[in-house]
Amino acid sequence: MTDCVFCKIVDGELPSRDVYEDRSVLAFLDANPLAPGHTLVIPKEHAAKLEDVVEAPAVWDVTRKLAPEVAEAVDAPAYNVGVNNGSAAGQEVPHVHMHIVPRFPDDGGNPIHAVQPNPPELSDDDLDGIAEKIRRTRDEAAADD
Repeated sequence: MTDCVFCKIVDGELPSRDVYEDRSVLAFLDANPLAPGHTLVIPKEHAAKLEDVVEAPAVWDVTRKLAPEVAEAVDAPAYNVGVNNGSAAGQEVPHVHMHIVPRFPDDGGNPIHAVQPNPPELSDDDLDGIAEKIRRTRDEAAADD
């Protein structure tokens, strides 16, 4: 995609501070880091959303291996891994990317549940109904495969 900043990084048109690269995955420091070592892991092939990623296992495998190495490099005792999938979820660059964010004691950050400060109140019936809809959607997707 010609106007995608991450595709331009992959193509060498824009600079990046790469920390890992193989045939299908590139990892580099975030230009606007939330913490020292904040790293992005991307598929080299353009994919706007997680469900579009052909090399998803490779992206996950690199993230899984790289995350503790990033944390160790910056002396962080912990880290968060996350994906903002779609603009409503906060995705700013329309090229899927995994965030590895090193975490430190008293850094002011919060757990993933802080993403939604006003969570819905759902009854057991609500949860059962949602679970059933997900299973039904999953079954329909499997039938299409």
